[in-house]
Amino acid sequence: MPHTTPAVPTLSAADVEVRGVTRSTFILRSMLTAAGLYGAGAIGPFVSHSLAQGESETDDIEILNFALTLENLEAEFYRRALDLDLSAEVRALAQTLGTHEADHVAALTETIEALGGTPAEAPKFSFPIQDETSFLELAQTLEETGVSAYNGAAPLITSPEVLAAAGGIVQIEARHAADIRRVRGEPQAPIAFDRALEMPDVLEAIEPFVRS
Repeated sequence: MPHTTPAVPTLSAADVEVRGVTRSTFILRSMLTAAGLYGAGAIGPFVSHSLAQGESETDDIEILNFALTLENLEAEFYRRALDLDLSAEVRALAQTLGTHEADHVAALTETIEALGGTPAEAPKFSFPIQDETSFLELAQTLEETGVSAYNGAAPLITSPEVLAAAGGIVQIEARHAADIRRVRGEPQAPIAFDRALEMPDVLEAIEPFVRS
């Protein structure tokens, strides 16, 4: 029987609302829309293209602030998940992953300040989770999107120390995604490489959904 790859859970711009007008929140909203349309594997080249725009926005602080916005989203997501009626196993997982994300937020904030930058303020988020099933589905999408986002931004980082720190975070994000897949009864590593799309296709598709 031919092997088939499980579909990545879908996520649209209406699913996770990110309220803010900073460059980081703009990229994040667009990134989540692209994830819903094409799957998390499409995010890497989109992030690289988006962060490369402008004259001074490709520095490490800009990239770290984008990562900080993403980590703030994930940390808040797991905090809100604890208000749901979750099984003991899933609640313990949400608590563990939430602690990791909060640690990532703290580490990124400290690094940005050490580089002389100003950490981006956490925007406001809205998550469509009502039960354990919807929580796990969206958790998988967010974690896998996060992995692709770090992979896409990594080639733009100039400092070896910052690159090493980002590498340490993305590996944990990948383990998060694998843990969630395990709980959902899905293969933990269904494909050998992340998928990617050409930028014109991604940008054309997300344009109607980007909110200023």
